[in-house]
Amino acid sequence: MQPARQLGPSLWLAATLTACALSGCSTYVDHLQFERSEYFTGQFDAADKRVTSAMRFPGKNADMYKLEKAMIQLQTGHPAEAEQSLRQVRDSLDHLEQVSLSENAFSYLTDDTYRSYAGEDYEKVLLRAFLAISNLMHDGSDAAAYSLQVTEKQEQIIQAGADKDGENVKLAYKRVAFGSYLTAAMAEATHQNFDDATRNMVRVCSWEPSFTPGKFDLQRATTGHHSAPGDGVLYVFTLVGEGPYKIESEEIPSTVALLVADRIITAIGKHSLPPTIAPIKVPKVVVPVNTVSTVMVSADQRPQGYTATITDVGQLATQQYDAIFPQVMARAVVRRVVKKGVIYGAKEVGGVENHSLVNLAADVGGVIWEASESADTRCWGLLPNQIQVMRIELPAGTHDIGLRSSNGTIALGSEEHTSVEIHNGVNTYLLANFPGRQAVGKIQASK
Repeated sequence: MQPARQLGPSLWLAATLTACALSGCSTYVDHLQFERSEYFTGQFDAADKRVTSAMRFPGKNADMYKLEKAMIQLQTGHPAEAEQSLRQVRDSLDHLEQVSLSENAFSYLTDDTYRSYAGEDYEKVLLRAFLAISNLMHDGSDAAAYSLQVTEKQEQIIQAGADKDGENVKLAYKRVAFGSYLTAAMAEATHQNFDDATRNMVRVCSWEPSFTPGKFDLQRATTGHHSAPGDGVLYVFTLVGEGPYKIESEEIPSTVALLVADRIITAIGKHSLPPTIAPIKVPKVVVPVNTVSTVMVSADQRPQGYTATITDVGQLATQQYDAIFPQVMARAVVRRVVKKGVIYGAKEVGGVENHSLVNLAADVGGVIWEASESADTRCWGLLPNQIQVMRIELPAGTHDIGLRSSNGTIALGSEEHTSVEIHNGVNTYLLANFPGRQAVGKIQASK
């Protein structure tokens, strides 16, 4: 029978471990896997019903549900509503960049799902890109401002990435060229601001050297030419493939290292530590294999060419996450150390003796506590794999535009058609979504 003096601390310790274990959240990917399947196959009613239901009890995932809602609104022909949803999330994520000390502290006793999700860096930048796209599809009045914000936000993120020693892993971030590309396109359409168009196309060519049309766009901007008299310009934007998402992954090397460390401390310390049985869990970015690589475009039954990638979302997400992964891993390890420290400290305060039942109970509770951790798999899961574009100069008037998915030069799905009105000397913008062989959602043209 244990001494009475140990009963109070042991009960306190058991209660603490139980409360912390129960506070863990289920992985966000459990919800998202169904949402992605419905969205990318064009089942927007089902996807919207699922999101609407989840938004009734959003908890700390409110912004993520709004991002999903915005993509559904955009694809179902409600760009103004999509813009409003995206603006709300943009402002919320900007506010969350102010670190919450209480949330951060408690997350070390639970896991990162306890914290409000402030978004990955690439998501914050692409949020502004989709604000520009949404705005273009209904009135275009703020598209230029949003496209500038794409570049401004990524520079702000990179500059804020320096630590106290001056090291900055975010300097290696790949830049998003979409904002500069759209800024250049809109500057050309003024028939005056060709210097601005040239500066932004220089950025595009530097940030996306594989974007083949860039050198022709730069040459055109340099010569101050928008279109021939009587012609207008059509920009065909396509969202191609299924974009990245996160899954839970086990970090085995770090788990083994902690196992060795806690065995050493147990051997030489006054109290034992719970054995590291539960693996350390971290999120991992996954980019699905996509069969569609580009979209064939025709105008009035005449082939015009293929869309080209202006922003590779999957590559962006993977590259940026790889850059910050040591920080993610460090948080996971510190969290595990903090939990072991709490248990060790509780044993010290309670005067728990090794080889006692209370000591065993504390170690078992510690194992359960550590096993309750979940990796933070929250993400903007309805993004495309790539944002692509093609510029076509056409005579003013009504044109039949054909779009067909392809893998290289091999046509895949059936051709989709839409009618577009081209105006003399003016840009018109078209948006289509090709997550697979067939387009899903509404093909939309700017007003």
